Amino acid sequence: MTAVQTVPAITETQLNCHPEIIALDRVSFSFGNKPVLSDLSFRIRERDFVGLIGPNGAGKSTLLRLIVGLLKPDAGSIELFGKPADRFKDRHFIGYVPQRSNFNPLFPATVREVVLSGLYGRKKLFRGLSREDQARCDDALRAMHIEDLGDKRIGALSGGQQQRVFLARALISGPKLLILDEPMSGVDAETQANFFHLIRHLHQKHVITFLMVSHDMEMVRSYLGREPKETAGKLSFYVRHSHETEDCAETDLLHTIRKEG
Repeated sequence: MTAVQTVPAITETQLNCHPEIIALDRVSFSFGNKPVLSDLSFRIRERDFVGLIGPNGAGKSTLLRLIVGLLKPDAGSIELFGKPADRFKDRHFIGYVPQRSNFNPLFPATVREVVLSGLYGRKKLFRGLSREDQARCDDALRAMHIEDLGDKRIGALSGGQQQRVFLARALISGPKLLILDEPMSGVDAETQANFFHLIRHLHQKHVITFLMVSHDMEMVRSYLGREPKETAGKLSFYVRHSHETEDCAETDLLHTIRKEG
């Protein structure tokens, strides 16, 4: 069993030093006549790590899709980085990994093309990729241990390999907000351990905010604490804020999974 870490107390003054990244104000959403979310309000600040827990059908994935703009709320408002979500243009600030079940296995692209597509949001149409972009792709592939799969069609990979590709795609642009919907579904134990080491380091030492849906209660509680900060309906929000005094000087991804010597 993983030991539960004590989440350090944070003062209101420390919190106020960090701007709001996501602001949900009385958000409601229904599929037809079936209510999914009702009057939900919540704030996520810069350098928060939020674990979202709830049973199937509680609206976890729906909430993530509302935040990234794939759905629109029936009522209420959503702001991203201080701007209304429907007018937010800097989509490269956000890395998003949806559930793998949403992926079309017949999608005709190589692993390298899929990972590089994570940079397209900040590129002009038809603008070529630079050597720096290619180097970032190499770094992301190595970080997820899939550097030998770059030329393979993504549909030919196993489920765990595909998930590593989507994680690399989300990380390649150096997002300020990383949204993860069951990111470790179908991934082997070694990859899970490497990934959790990676995101813990990124949260503690880099200016990145996390919102993650997970069914792994042991992992959530071991890092975010035993009790949720807030509940809304059947949803529980576990929150840990990072206010480390020293940020990491490294800019590549690979350093975060190297064993400390």
